Amino acid sequence: MIQINKINFKYAGQKDHVFNDFSLSLEQNRIYGLLGKNGTGKSTLLYLISGLLRPKGGSIQTLGFESSKRRAEMLQEIFIVPEEFDLPAMSLDAYVRLYEPFYPKFNREVLDNCLRDFELPLKLKLNELSMGQKKKVYMSFALAAGTRLLLMDEPTNGLDIPSKAQFRRVVAQNMTDDRTLIISTHQVHDVEALLDHILIISQSNILMNESVADICNKYSFEYRQPSEMDGDVLYAEPSLQGNAVIARRKEGSAETQLNLELLFTYITKENK
Repeated sequence: MIQINKINFKYAGQKDHVFNDFSLSLEQNRIYGLLGKNGTGKSTLLYLISGLLRPKGGSIQTLGFESSKRRAEMLQEIFIVPEEFDLPAMSLDAYVRLYEPFYPKFNREVLDNCLRDFELPLKLKLNELSMGQKKKVYMSFALAAGTRLLLMDEPTNGLDIPSKAQFRRVVAQNMTDDRTLIISTHQVHDVEALLDHILIISQSNILMNESVADICNKYSFEYRQPSEMDGDVLYAEPSLQGNAVIARRKEGSAETQLNLELLFTYITKENK
């Protein structure tokens, strides 16, 4: 679905490259968690994939098209939800009438269902909403657009705790077999239950590119008391429940739930 081949990119006026000779292949029908420390290029990568930014060297093929050319056939199958945005001062109905024609598979029923799940009225004025409500409306429109590729940059920023649970439910209910979602985030607990593939980057380096199934097959995520620490422990952090640990999973042991925050800390420290 996405083929990135030896790209170089830096912002004008900056000395250092964000990406230098960076390559990556992403498959369809996945929900990717794109993780990395601040400044490692997560948002930049989403904009490069969508064609909003262009690499200085190398190439990016998105849905079979060169992303930088932003062909209409590609754009009608991509929707990006940036971290920060604004919506025009108009009603939702007027907004839908204006932008629906750009997306051939747009589904108003999906939009209405998403708004109900977010506990928002179907008739509303966009300029009268809070930032959190605007984010819910925009994400609802993104899901209703029916694109094959959906990109979200920090989608849970600005949402309260109940809204984060609503977000997970709305996304899960509206993912189809032909759709790929890439979520760039540092609020990993908000989305870890949604993800089936983890991608951790550090600018030009890929620190991890594995499915959640493979990760949980290799590692155990658990709490241990100091007396239970042994040679299988790869990483540990103190907590109120004891030590939160990542350990090699023993043959025949039960699979444990992914602790994405602990995994991220372990992987980034191992690759300093």
